Amino acid sequence: MDLNADWFIAVESLLNDEDIAVTTIIHDCFHLLSLGNGKLILNLVSVEQDFIPEKLIALQQHYQDKNSQVIHLWQDVFLTKKPQVMSRIKAILGLNKRIHGRNTSIEKISKIDAAAFLNLYHLQGDVGARYRFGLVYDNELVAVATFSNKRKMSQMGADYTSTELIRFATKENFTIIGGLSKLVKHYVKAIAPNDVMSYADRDWSIGNGYLSSGFRLKAETPPAIVYLDQVTLQRYFSHRKPLQQDGAVHQYIEVFNTGNLKYVLVL
Repeated sequence: MDLNADWFIAVESLLNDEDIAVTTIIHDCFHLLSLGNGKLILNLVSVEQDFIPEKLIALQQHYQDKNSQVIHLWQDVFLTKKPQVMSRIKAILGLNKRIHGRNTSIEKISKIDAAAFLNLYHLQGDVGARYRFGLVYDNELVAVATFSNKRKMSQMGADYTSTELIRFATKENFTIIGGLSKLVKHYVKAIAPNDVMSYADRDWSIGNGYLSSGFRLKAETPPAIVYLDQVTLQRYFSHRKPLQQDGAVHQYIEVFNTGNLKYVLVL
């Protein structure tokens, strides 16, 4: 991957190919793209930058006060996840094909099928989970949600259990109205926890999907340092960086995220 390419032009070109009007804004040294008459603001963040996370969070809040959502689009994410990036942008702008959740059916899906779907359509790909369910529309898998097993929370009471919604993704260019709620309700009926919690990536989300599904904001986790492999453009937290093996040398760039928003659905 070429990190020295003029990727700003590539982002604008891809948006133009999708007939999405773009207005460039320079705001306090940030290179921003305004989409949908200001409904969505893309902050293009190069991997070799000197910003601190608090500056990006302040930028989000500045535009949120103006009823605009900011996405921090990092260079490496754009280069490696273009289809997923465009699908998320189109979903926010209301440009995806819209399907009502009531017109879908729920199926329990295999670990292999869930991983294949999430690696295609979720920005962070697949990760371990205990339960996996999908929404099917016209014989096509259009959404997947994965969940943890129940965990005892003794500080909340002797029999209190909590679970986690780990991943939720829809097929590229699809928006499933009420799809997340339908999958969560199905899971809750089957597992019967006292609450379901989940994390929204603050770089990409202000939690609207969670709020509309009955979740409430519980906490904000702080920004985290992330190590970017300059060759593969794979991101790693410090405890997950690969060990040096067979003479291979990993050269990392230190980047970061803006943390997560923790949401909880109390049942």
